[in-house]
Amino acid sequence: MASLRNAMKSRQRLHRERHQPLTRQHLGPLEKKKDYKIRAKDQNDKKAALSILRKKALNKNPDEFHYHMINSKIKNGIHFEKVEDEELSVSDVAKDLTYVTHRRSMEKKQIDKLKAKLHLLEPQQQQPLNTHILFVDSEKEAKTADPAKMLDTHPLLLSRTFNRLRSSQLASLGSELSDPAYFKQMSSGKRKAYKELAQRIQRENKLRIMQDKLEVRKKLMDNKAKNGDQPKLVEPGTSTSAPVYLWPQIRKK
Repeated sequence: MASLRNAMKSRQRLHRERHQPLTRQHLGPLEKKKDYKIRAKDQNDKKAALSILRKKALNKNPDEFHYHMINSKIKNGIHFEKVEDEELSVSDVAKDLTYVTHRRSMEKKQIDKLKAKLHLLEPQQQQPLNTHILFVDSEKEAKTADPAKMLDTHPLLLSRTFNRLRSSQLASLGSELSDPAYFKQMSSGKRKAYKELAQRIQRENKLRIMQDKLEVRKKLMDNKAKNGDQPKLVEPGTSTSAPVYLWPQIRKK
């Protein structure tokens, strides 16, 4: 009888939860009990957390003080920690300065290599704004004229107003240069190289600022160790420049 009872259970119809009716499908899927339990638990947890916070706010002492208040502040309703400069020894600052100087020299070498590779003009040099005026005999010829053929160059080089290679020079460089796909690939590689150059210049500038700040900090620490006169702060340091100090003139024998 037990086996018959089990066989009857296996052939029973599975009772599944109903889905959203067709007339209400625009409201989204029908919420099942498991979804309701998750949503209800989340709502109850939030209610409990808010209740605890309300009790803490009611029981708060307005004259309460703890030492963490000295090292923190509130700005626009958000708590911020007051970060103080880490106390470093003179040897630590000297090591950091040596490392930053080394990294900056490496970046400068890479920048010089990329500039030589890309034939980059210096900032004070302006790119020549040459123009080429092509003369034809009639308006009809002006509409059908091919500038690349008249200038004896490749169509993709028309935008260059200086150092434009002629067809004979391109032919001597190799047959692959006459392929437009090769020019596109070459221009893509040049864009990547210029992007890398811009990133390296920006990185070298940051390292220069860091190096200047470390040099000033090391001088201040050396002066403090020698019990020298305190220099006067002329300009505070910013994110783009190191602080400027006016050092007292000391007469040397």
